Amino acid sequence: MGQTHASFADRWVLTRLPFTSPKMLTVFTPSFADEADTNAQNLTVKEVAARLSPEQFRLVMLYENSPDPRIASRPNTRLLRWHKRGNTLRILMDCLRNVPDVYFFPRVGPLDAAFLSLRKHLRLKTAVVTYIVSGGLYNPEPVPAKLARNVREADVVFCNAKYLCELVRERLGCDAGIRYDGIDRRFYFPPRQPRSAPAESSSNRLTVLFAGSLRPYKRTPMVIQQAARWPNVDFRIAGRGEEEQKCRDLAAKSGCGNVTFLGHLSSQELGEEMRRADLFFFPSILEGHPQVLLQAAASGLPAIALNIYRPEYVVHEKTGFLAATDDELQPALDLLIRDRQLRHAMSEAAVNHALQFDWAKITRQWEEAFLEAVDRRRAR
Repeated sequence: MGQTHASFADRWVLTRLPFTSPKMLTVFTPSFADEADTNAQNLTVKEVAARLSPEQFRLVMLYENSPDPRIASRPNTRLLRWHKRGNTLRILMDCLRNVPDVYFFPRVGPLDAAFLSLRKHLRLKTAVVTYIVSGGLYNPEPVPAKLARNVREADVVFCNAKYLCELVRERLGCDAGIRYDGIDRRFYFPPRQPRSAPAESSSNRLTVLFAGSLRPYKRTPMVIQQAARWPNVDFRIAGRGEEEQKCRDLAAKSGCGNVTFLGHLSSQELGEEMRRADLFFFPSILEGHPQVLLQAAASGLPAIALNIYRPEYVVHEKTGFLAATDDELQPALDLLIRDRQLRHAMSEAAVNHALQFDWAKITRQWEEAFLEAVDRRRAR
């Protein structure tokens, strides 16, 4: 494009020309293309967008600062800048001037509500492709109204795990397909050198890693409680959130000099941390299908997580442990800390398991989904 990243922030619309094929479909997504954005939902869309066929699909996304160069340099791509205010009306008007063939991955904001309402009243032929990745549908609380709306208004619905598909069918009466996340192998791959020695070695301590937002449902204090039990093991916590100070206070009160708070990490930095670690401990209670478990697997980390959301990125007793209750988390951690051979076997199995989640293959599946959605909408 002949522009630097610094100049991107000075423009509202970035266009990679030309738009040539009359058969080309336009896909709009209210997702952000920023290179530094590590939000799991935006990460998914960025990886798909970077691989989406430019001969078959025009792409329209949002951005705040510096877009991912893979997307910014993609032919047939427009990036709409997100400002501090006035975004809903401005982007909505753009969607009405350039009506997309596909509205991909509606969220729960005012832009989504406004577009879906106008689509109905103006009888737009835009196909809506809803992607459900959020957790909590296994809880007894009512389904969030905006999530139910996104399913109701969709031409096709997909989830990122089998269990979520089951829950959507049970709770919303909708048959959803599956589109898994993949691995960005620029950042997540196993270490080239063997991992550390047993925990008893004073020269090479084991490292347990946690990564996630420090929110109540992630239950980061449980990581610190385990650190207090294992003073000769390093526990590293990646992420920020409203519970950070509470966790820091607990670590200080517990005398945990073996706990390090890493703050927010880029994808590259998180991948490096994963290759330095030996285990991944993830006691979160509210998830959809967390990408971080797949990232850990691709990095060769045996993982310990809860089975309440039935993650497919961990194979129980093969690549890690899925605890049925909180009481099973601690014994699983203890076993993996003590058993070097088991860690090694699970590490190799995790890397092999992660190979099947390939972004190139998954993107081709999304392309098929967009075509199917458009056909369904136009047949109405």
